[in-house]
Amino acid sequence: MTALPDATTLRKLHGQAREWARVMKLPFRQQKWRGHSGEFQGTGVGSSLDFQDHRVYIPGDDPRQINWQAYARTGTYTMKLYREEVRPLVDLILDVSDSMFAYPVKQQRVLELLAYTVEASLQTGATLRCFAIRGGEHRLLEPGIILAGGWPAEIQTLPASAEPPALARLPLRAGALRIFISDLLFPAEPEPLLAPLSHRNGRGILFAPYSAEEAQPDWDGNYEFEDAETIQLHEHRIEPDLLRRYQQSYTRHFQLWKNAAAKHGVALARVSAEQDFISSLRAEGLPTGATEAA
Repeated sequence: MTALPDATTLRKLHGQAREWARVMKLPFRQQKWRGHSGEFQGTGVGSSLDFQDHRVYIPGDDPRQINWQAYARTGTYTMKLYREEVRPLVDLILDVSDSMFAYPVKQQRVLELLAYTVEASLQTGATLRCFAIRGGEHRLLEPGIILAGGWPAEIQTLPASAEPPALARLPLRAGALRIFISDLLFPAEPEPLLAPLSHRNGRGILFAPYSAEEAQPDWDGNYEFEDAETIQLHEHRIEPDLLRRYQQSYTRHFQLWKNAAAKHGVALARVSAEQDFISSLRAEGLPTGATEAA
């Protein structure tokens, strides 16, 4: 894996990400939540100021919620019900396959997406759990380690793998917003990878960083290519027809992912590494529902 920035640089990036998260939000208000007290509407009832309904008084209920005006009119005790306010659950998954860090601009965009999703989650008071995954292995990353910039050391023990991320092995929480950051550059069908993002009432968001060097390469002539995952070298002569077929396969690959994501109700936003962060995030984040304007 390409060397990652030091802890000081990563902490500075989180300072920028806090500003981005004030401009572009994660779509928490598009889902009903269950969890600890917070600012978002839940599926139960609670003690907020958002009136929901009435019901008959049951002995043991909080008398402070009795509708005394209704009692004066009807002589019957009824309870005022208010919408429960809860904290969202966020399960954040970072694909740390070597292809995610293959080019400097792409690596930077991956780091920015991680910092942004962490900061956007914490700004809402969400209960955040983070995983790094490579192939069939994963590591739990404490949010404090990510904020301190110490997470690169935590993923060094993950073995190299050319296999797709085994999302089904992760202990994802029921009803959580599940955010997967991955370039999706692995030879696998989308369905088995997308299903864990939406099962058990979860809501899936997929941010797919990419660079122009992989999406629209200008190869011409003889090249020695290095497989990002296996580090194996391959010699190829690139002719215009071969380059055209590569670009067609690349486009078809991501169209398959977009179709499968729509089927599973997962918001998929590809995020270019060449634009500034907010412009790139807005380009597909807003139309797909992966983000929303503040």
